[in-house]
Formats: sequence, C-alpha cells, structure tokens
Amino acid sequence: MTERNGHRPYRCPVEVRWGDSDRLGHVNNAKVVEYLQEGRIKFFRSELPARDAVVLRKMDVEFLRPIKDSSAPIEVETTVLRLGTSSFTVRQTILDRDGVVCAVADTVLVGFDPETDTSQPLTDEARAVLDRHRAVTPTG
Repeated sequence: MTERNGHRPYRCPVEVRWGDSDRLGHVNNAKVVEYLQEGRIKFFRSELPARDAVVLRKMDVEFLRPIKDSSAPIEVETTVLRLGTSSFTVRQTILDRDGVVCAVADTVLVGFDPETDTSQPLTDEARAVLDRHRAVTPTG
C-alpha cells in the first residue's frame, strides 16, 4: 500500500525469535498472531493518544506463506480499513525480508472505557490519527 493524499500505512519491524519455530522450521501460527499484536501495539503506542484504550473484538487471519528464520527481518504493515463511531477495522500485512506477503489479518477494535468495562466512542483525536492511516481505495 502506498501513501496517497496524506494517507499512509504504519510499518514497523518485528523480530523473529529463536523459539518461535515449530518442528517443520516454520514460525508457529500462534506466534504469527503475536507478531500482529506486536505490530498493533507499536502502532498504538506510536500513533494514538495514551489515554485512548481499545480492545480487540474480532480477528481474521489468512496464512499465505510460511515464515522461517530466514524470512527475517519481517515488517508488519498496519492500515485502517473502516472507521466507525466506536470501532475501527485494521488490516495488517506481514512482509518477509524480500517484501513477500506472508500473512494478512483484518482486526476489529473497539474504543473501551476501562472504568466501566464498556465500549465508548473514539475520541476526535484518535479518529484523526486513524483517518491518516486509512486505506485509500482506487476510487478515492
């Protein structure tokens, strides 16, 4: 995904750790989900205001190619697909050292009030940040 009209994906490196591989030499699928989580955490810490809490509601992961030790360093690209009142959907793509897509995940996250354990609308500041990372469709 490329930057257009100020919209850009967030990219960060994630380390493939020594103990992440299974007996086939592939990174275990549960570890791939951890890489996605690490990418989201880096995105939130880097981009969202600290006071804005979000929780994961749903995740759909497609495993396209095995990640191996030789795939490192990998990058997790995060872009916003949908932005609602209290929730948003991010697409995360894991790319290997050669830029080959290894996994793609769509994740729904919800603004959250930790004091009441209920959803809450996203703040205007959070919405502005998320909008800067929104995917640009071919029509707009």
